[in-house]
Amino acid sequence: MKTTTKEQPSISRNKLLGIAGTGWAFDAMDVGILSFVIAALAVDWNLSPGQMGWIGSINSIGMVVGAFVFGILADKLGRKNVFMLTLVLFSIASGLSALTTTLAAFMVLRFFVGAGLGGELPVASTLVSESVDAKERGRVVVLLESFWALGWLIAAVIAYFIIPSFGWRVALIITALPAFYAIYLRRNLPDSPQYSAKKNLTQSIGQNIRDVWSKKYAKATIMLWIVWFMVVFSYYGMFLWLPSVMVMKGFSLIKSFEYVLIMTLAQLPGYFTAAWIIERAGRKFVLATYMLGTAASALIFGNADTTMVLLISGIFLSFFNLGAWGALYAYTPEQYPTIIRATGAGMAAAAGRVGGVLGPLLVGSLVAAKYDIGYVFGIFCIAIVIGVLAVLFLGKETKQLELE
Repeated sequence: MKTTTKEQPSISRNKLLGIAGTGWAFDAMDVGILSFVIAALAVDWNLSPGQMGWIGSINSIGMVVGAFVFGILADKLGRKNVFMLTLVLFSIASGLSALTTTLAAFMVLRFFVGAGLGGELPVASTLVSESVDAKERGRVVVLLESFWALGWLIAAVIAYFIIPSFGWRVALIITALPAFYAIYLRRNLPDSPQYSAKKNLTQSIGQNIRDVWSKKYAKATIMLWIVWFMVVFSYYGMFLWLPSVMVMKGFSLIKSFEYVLIMTLAQLPGYFTAAWIIERAGRKFVLATYMLGTAASALIFGNADTTMVLLISGIFLSFFNLGAWGALYAYTPEQYPTIIRATGAGMAAAAGRVGGVLGPLLVGSLVAAKYDIGYVFGIFCIAIVIGVLAVLFLGKETKQLELE
């Protein structure tokens, strides 16, 4: 039965997209700046490759916890309340991390940054997915994800102009402060009409978790967990190490920042093309196609032996990978009914974030063991192809499907 929303508080699609997207961009600024900060910290604190890998992974451990806990809470407390809570946690921990003087303290705060971020992203996509019409739902959620590219782009600009002259602490403070503005914007945001109409049907947390793995949804859950794991494993393994990989290939720190900035620009057309195609060709086609493009680009990037090949393959890597992310965020909430939607999306994201823990650690350990970068990126290529197979054989098409 289609839920009526006439009596629910409403908000225009564009305003909702702007408010949710602003916070999303600030989140991306922080994650984006971390890849540059890791490269700078390696110099300042004389870090080993293993320690560099752990900085990225501790962020993802927090995201595992945050996605799982806050996804579940969003089905009990409402999307908006958890949306606000996660951003507050993220903002405070991010600002404090700029003041640390030891690696241990920095990593503890990065855990809480990750928890806030990991919880916010699946809850935000669920809220937006439930608040727009079926005919444009996929496109709007992909456009929401495109704010991630905007945040990464700003982070790359800050890293290029701020870190070499003023240091990584100033860069972290600059990326943390705007998030408080997003909190201000969200204070009057209405909850999802779908959730508001059905919140009296909420179940226990244990029942929600069991339902996600019930016979009706188990196939979708298995598919999502595989895809999320492979996408996040490869994304954080590749992109958190991108500036450092450029340095390993012989470029200066400033030159590597410049090239990563150019690559980051390609994320925006990646999102926009995915948003344009997703309501025409469907979720499965976009997700599988953009993941295959990511796999091919990763293989070429890892084995690039000239600056031009490195730059072009890096541009395509950003283009396809972030387009795939947009499709995944659109696809995930559509697999479940309203009463368990945030739980299902949060658990899938948490499974993915386990991959985000392992990816940077794998790169750190392989680099320390003197393995070639081409070998490392070959592993990510294979992982993404496994995700493609999961989508093709286990996934169902949800284009313009009315949400339960």
